[in-house]
Amino acid sequence: MRFKFLYFSAFILLFISCNCTSDSKISSSIISSWVSPEADKSINLGDKISLQVKPMEAKPDSIVYFIDTIKMASSKNTAAVSVNSDSLALGNRALIAKIYKDGQAEEITTNLTIRSGLTPRKFTYSVAQTFPHDTSSYTEGLEYYNGFLYESDGEYGASSLRKTDVSRGKVLQLTPVEKVFAEGITIIDDKILMLTYRENIGMEYDLKTLKKIREFPMQYQREGWGLCTNGTNIYNSDGSSSIYILNKDNYMQKGYLEVFDQNGPVQQLNELEFINGSIYANIYQSDRVVIINPKNGQVTGEIDFANLYPTGNRNANANVLNGLAWDAKGKRLFVTGKKWNKLFQIEIAR
Repeated sequence: MRFKFLYFSAFILLFISCNCTSDSKISSSIISSWVSPEADKSINLGDKISLQVKPMEAKPDSIVYFIDTIKMASSKNTAAVSVNSDSLALGNRALIAKIYKDGQAEEITTNLTIRSGLTPRKFTYSVAQTFPHDTSSYTEGLEYYNGFLYESDGEYGASSLRKTDVSRGKVLQLTPVEKVFAEGITIIDDKILMLTYRENIGMEYDLKTLKKIREFPMQYQREGWGLCTNGTNIYNSDGSSSIYILNKDNYMQKGYLEVFDQNGPVQQLNELEFINGSIYANIYQSDRVVIINPKNGQVTGEIDFANLYPTGNRNANANVLNGLAWDAKGKRLFVTGKKWNKLFQIEIAR
């Protein structure tokens, strides 16, 4: 989370710096103050936000309010301005007021936390079919594509990338991943993108041959956990409550989501899958899968898989639930776990 704070702070400072250069003169001292909202205030998504500052001049020419880089309102006086929070992302947001007077401009900032007041819908499910799964695979990433499962198998000294026959659970192709701990995967065009756990390395593999095309340093220093894509963006988890949004062409970060349910930030976000406009994420070391709105980070639903394959019934070397794959054409959801001997085809009740 330390990285996210530094990235967020640098982003806001850059925004302020870039926007100030267009004003004729910058005030040399910050003597205005925020009246509303108070620093560190929290509200629920959808609540009204009252924006008000006490300017350095009693009658400024104008005041323009921003939340992060989004212009929210402007005013010719110091009266409070009410804005909607519906379109904002959850988490810690920077509030910026630009105060203009006689050709001079001053900027002041504060912060606001937007939380989720929504209680996620509890979805039930049924098992449509059960297939065998290779118990040697410490499943990290799972993808369904053109009739086959693609799976990244973790652990140091035993990592691999696999192509598997769904119905038989037979491994058709396997490429060892040496010296690193393989993590989440996603398919981009004719390539498989793979993360590594703590090595800060990304890898590309040819989808047909599973041969490694290249490896490269990731842009930011953080752990690699899960990946998914909607075809336009790549979504990346690191075990925190954040999901990072990457450019699908160059893998550069272009934003992030902070994931909240009604109780606060949702930690340990792991394997990801993009399904029907939402991000599905399993919570590491649990049987819980949450459904996330990719526009704002709000948890809208959740599924409890505790009874899918109870711990006491699992094969001897089975570990935790981890592995979500979506067959978009067949509308099938596959769920498995690390070293499980079973892969489940799930139907979620609507």
